[in-house]
Amino acid sequence: MNGGYAAKLTGAVRATGRSMQRRAIRVGLALAVAVMPVALVAQEGGDEGNSIGTVDFGVDCQEAVQEDFDRALALLHHMMYSEAQEAFASIAEADPNCGMAYWGVASTLFQPLWPTRPSEAELEQGLSAVETAEGLVQDERERNLVAATKAFFEHPEDDDYWARLERWADGMENAYQANPDDLDTAALYGLALVTVAPRADDRHALHDEAEAILRAVFEEEPTHPGAIHYSIHSTDVDGRAENALDMVEVYGAIAPNVAHALHMPSHIYVRLGDWPEVIDWNRRSADAALREPVDGAASHHYIHALDYLLYAYLQRGEDAQAWMLFEEVLAVERHQPTFISAFHAAAMPARFTVERRRWEEAAMLPPRTPEYLPWEEAQWAEGLTWYARGLGGVHIGDIDRAEEAAQRLEALRDDALAAGEEGFATYIEIDRRILAGWLARTAGRYEEAVASMRSAVELEASVEKDPTTPGALLPPNEALGDLLMDLGRPNEALEAYRAAEEVWPGRYNTLLGPLVPPLPLATRRRHEPTTADCWRLPLSRRALARTKPERFSNAEVSGRSPFSAAAVGLSKLAIPRPPHRAGAVLLRIRRK
Repeated sequence: MNGGYAAKLTGAVRATGRSMQRRAIRVGLALAVAVMPVALVAQEGGDEGNSIGTVDFGVDCQEAVQEDFDRALALLHHMMYSEAQEAFASIAEADPNCGMAYWGVASTLFQPLWPTRPSEAELEQGLSAVETAEGLVQDERERNLVAATKAFFEHPEDDDYWARLERWADGMENAYQANPDDLDTAALYGLALVTVAPRADDRHALHDEAEAILRAVFEEEPTHPGAIHYSIHSTDVDGRAENALDMVEVYGAIAPNVAHALHMPSHIYVRLGDWPEVIDWNRRSADAALREPVDGAASHHYIHALDYLLYAYLQRGEDAQAWMLFEEVLAVERHQPTFISAFHAAAMPARFTVERRRWEEAAMLPPRTPEYLPWEEAQWAEGLTWYARGLGGVHIGDIDRAEEAAQRLEALRDDALAAGEEGFATYIEIDRRILAGWLARTAGRYEEAVASMRSAVELEASVEKDPTTPGALLPPNEALGDLLMDLGRPNEALEAYRAAEEVWPGRYNTLLGPLVPPLPLATRRRHEPTTADCWRLPLSRRALARTKPERFSNAEVSGRSPFSAAAVGLSKLAIPRPPHRAGAVLLRIRRK
């Protein structure tokens, strides 16, 4: 074994060791939290199961509701918005003169980092609640927070959501400048900075400021849920993932039964390619979410965690485990009707087929399924289905289907732009350009194909990943590498795969892309540092499978398609499980 390969292999072993160390740290943190004073982490009868972290706001309300307010505010910091709204409403009922309870209700009606958007009725409800709060609060700190939230809800007839967020962020800046030592004000200002950063001229500067503010809150109170949660979001951007590692493990320890808190560490581990951690945290998150239905439906935190789980299993080549997640989804009668549920209902089948290169199944995916989800306001979510259909069509030679998908992506992009959702439109456009590249390649316009792919790469570099998704169905650099390999340009392909690995480390298809013939042996040897990453996969997968069907005559395994329209429609039909990818063609890697 040559030195470079051995060094990388040793690094992979060390990475596994670090993962084990993190689990040990997690146990230690849990024990440490367990012996903290009860008031620090558990505010309902000392029950550790209700631990949600430390919030001590000192609200100007009756003493009997002060602890309840702290708990409701902690739930708000955890982005458990439905639960927080119920808690704030209960406080308002118990103490009708508690102005901040009405502020809390209003604050749950918009979710700054989420793809959800308040309805006109919610805008009116929020304005009414915050005006009630305005008439009751006397404390200057509280009045500043109320003013910031009121700025969001003013002018309910205005449909410019991003202008509302800018007004809220400006108000939070004023609140923070007036009370920089207040931990909750500082945490919410950090959240505001992260929220407006994607549309700022210098988003990195805002992330820097948010990180610094939230770090200061964390150092003052290491179990503050807002400091930890918003810090993870502030570092869930390119090049920052390791900045919040010390906070990640704390989060699960202080809130062991809060679904979103259990999910959040995976935002960092996805960016580090640490799939066992992603699987562990999201399994716990999904189980916790299922115990907390919303209006009789499974909380969107549940399917959110399952999509992250699916992504991680697919990167490990564990297709059988990935498929079992669909059995879980099928067992749920109804999902919370939000953009988040729609996104993952579309993403999961699209991800499962595209990642496994099951193009016939991808081409048949039905859009807008299940029908009861809010597809009219979920252009990006619907676009995922059309993107998968288009990729499927172009790879099986159904060009009409692929062109129809490309047209739908254009229309959805334009609809998103018309709705003021530039970010969603950009994500759709990235996918459209990749599909356009494959269509050009099919038509024999090779340089146009490569140019289209490279433009998708450039566009992706101009934006950050949305926190809704664990990752793209097909990252642009990975798609570029596949195209260049297909065109017989392995050296250029290798550079594309390396670039993909830099942004999204440890992806199954990125790691395997350079190993497919006709890559020259000399080039393959130069790529060994990345190739060695494949050894992080289970021992049984040292014979690696390449799943792009047109590359091998026998790559398509027999059996019924697991993605009939009914199956993808989240029906209750019995669906056969697909075979493991390793059961297809094996590409043996010769060790030197």
